[in-house]
Amino acid sequence: MVIGSIITPSTEDRMTGDGLAGRLAALVGEANLLIGEAISDDYRHDEALGVAPVTPAYVVKPGTAQEVASVLKLANDSRVPVTARGSGSGLSGGAVPRADGVVVSFERMASIAEIDTVNHTATVQPGVTLAQLDEATAKVGLAYQVHPGELSGSLGGNVNTNAGGMSAIRYGVTRQHVLGLEVVLATGEILRTGGKVSKVSSGYDLTQLIVGSEGTLALVTEAVLRLAPRLEHQTTLLAPFSTLDEVTRAVPKIVASGIGPTILEYIDMLTMAAISHNANLSLGIPDSVRDTAQAYLVVSLENRDADRLETDIETAGEQLGELGAIDVYVLPGPAARKLIEAREKAFWTAKAAGADCIIDTVVPRGAIPDFVAQASKIATEHGSYVIGCGHAGDGNVHFALFQKDPEARDQTLKAMFAAGMALGGMISGEHGIGQEKKKYFLELEDPTKIALMRRIKSAFDPNGILNPDILLVSPEGNA
Repeated sequence: MVIGSIITPSTEDRMTGDGLAGRLAALVGEANLLIGEAISDDYRHDEALGVAPVTPAYVVKPGTAQEVASVLKLANDSRVPVTARGSGSGLSGGAVPRADGVVVSFERMASIAEIDTVNHTATVQPGVTLAQLDEATAKVGLAYQVHPGELSGSLGGNVNTNAGGMSAIRYGVTRQHVLGLEVVLATGEILRTGGKVSKVSSGYDLTQLIVGSEGTLALVTEAVLRLAPRLEHQTTLLAPFSTLDEVTRAVPKIVASGIGPTILEYIDMLTMAAISHNANLSLGIPDSVRDTAQAYLVVSLENRDADRLETDIETAGEQLGELGAIDVYVLPGPAARKLIEAREKAFWTAKAAGADCIIDTVVPRGAIPDFVAQASKIATEHGSYVIGCGHAGDGNVHFALFQKDPEARDQTLKAMFAAGMALGGMISGEHGIGQEKKKYFLELEDPTKIALMRRIKSAFDPNGILNPDILLVSPEGNA
């Protein structure tokens, strides 16, 4: 099934006031339309390692939902593809535009409309960053509990990819924190879904359908987000283990213990060495332990009461020792924060080291040992190399893959994704499919499910203008 058809605007139309450029300028103002050399490199890519940058024909910077609606109506009538853009911090190629298309940049729509301390919600525009929201909520003792790692990431991007992060084990991913949305459909209609209510049983849940849809169904212009009390007392334990297998097998038992960790991360030896070096991080681990450890488990705990936190620390420490940890270290506050920040920046460390792809496969928590073992074997069989870390508490495994040969890399990725899915997992746990993984998604996913997704896409976007190159479009361009 082919959804609509995209018309390529002529060079004359793009550069003259009576063409599409002129009509776009009339909608958002000349100062908020970029064409030609005025389009900087930032608008050409996101942070995906395997997707080539593309210069779009137009960049528009709307200031209101109504302006977004007017732009989409014009693009839909003209059959011009549209790509939404927040901070460009995505890792799947979901914000890489079409050369004949329009980038809708939400940099001007970056206001926090409300922090509601009674209902514990924040109402934000899509360009608001995680750092902005965290600063605003801290002032009233609340917190947005989704922490994907890159604080410059925008909330609109987080909603579109259903971003996760290290705290997902306790608080869940973006999906659990989005209560309502204001969106603009491809046809220019503005729609509100959900709201400040905590539960809904009134028809289809359009809010949750749009969350994670990667800008293919509608453009988000406002989100109502769930907040939680900001707990005062935190601590982080670091437990080195002799093998990665011991770490991954310890995770389900820690979760079952009831201590409720906020963060439960595994980091392999090479990744720990790399992030420690890059961050100039000294954790006070003796050389004899560091030379023996093949992997580490990071356990963060928080509580509103200091005494209860101390009890949890003792319980966790004893359990980690029983599960085979070489030792257990309670990190001082500054060291703990520095370690968490270094772990959050593991992508940049891998990128600097020359990684060719970042994998974020998710499997059932209990299947992590099997998946890690299979992935390592697959990499070796194809002459590839993987190192990594992951959100062990929710089964989200992050591998940095090193393989310069495109064919060998393709074979490695396909085999790894297939192995994860055979264990009951999914190709992507939080970064999204985008352009980078769509080939494997279309090859490995249930064809009936793909066909249903295409029918949903067609209902929301009948002419196929919204992010047409990702998720459901094959590398050959067939929808």
